[in-house]
Amino acid sequence: MNADAANLGFGHFIGQSDAVGKTLLVILIVMSIASWAIIAIKGASLLARKGRSNSFLNFFWNATSLDAVAGEISTHGARDPFSHLTAHAMQAQAHHAKYGAAKLEEAGTSSEFVTRTIKKVLDEETTRLENGLAVLATVGANAPFVGLFGTVWGVYHALVAIGMSGAGALDKVAGPVGEALIMTGLGLAVAVPAVMGYNWLTRSNRVMAAKLDAFAYELHTFVSMGQALGHGGSASETAPIANVRAIPARPVSA
Repeated sequence: MNADAANLGFGHFIGQSDAVGKTLLVILIVMSIASWAIIAIKGASLLARKGRSNSFLNFFWNATSLDAVAGEISTHGARDPFSHLTAHAMQAQAHHAKYGAAKLEEAGTSSEFVTRTIKKVLDEETTRLENGLAVLATVGANAPFVGLFGTVWGVYHALVAIGMSGAGALDKVAGPVGEALIMTGLGLAVAVPAVMGYNWLTRSNRVMAAKLDAFAYELHTFVSMGQALGHGGSASETAPIANVRAIPARPVSA
């Protein structure tokens, strides 16, 4: 009995598993690797994006004019969602002020064109933030069922083997059935980190999106004014922002 108990375990379970059991194990391993890779990559990207965003916002709110902001973005590039949004908004204002509504997508006033551009960039940034989260959600929802299927499959084969051998003692049944439960444990071990990572990243993305929405409202006002702080006059009397055509921002899909 002691010898039989010593032989039981994860190695013994994998060794006596058939192709279906081994395939399910490989699927769980792939799910685990994919979820941890996404959590690590998205987490590092989130921390870096947060640091760059805070740095840009600190500069933006302390700048004396949008010309200074344009120069900063032109020098260092649009490396975070806030500078990306700012660059495109200023490009849209300068383009409309210079060329007017030459195409259907540029129809309307300068303010309306800037508003549409800001909405496009916000949608683009939201999509970028959500990349990979569907994989985490899929792993978190399906890994327990994959593990449960492996357990059911293992229990079935264990009971069939016990029935064919004619050994119906409790120690002969409990060991193989207990081994089959390993797959359920593996499924839960894969699903829990995926769900926790999904919730963390989703909340972080929601906070980032809320900050972007609030910043977009203020940005639209400043870009529509197109003037330095303390400068009088209406928005229609102001000149387009300088140097915005040199800003290396990412393109926005229509």
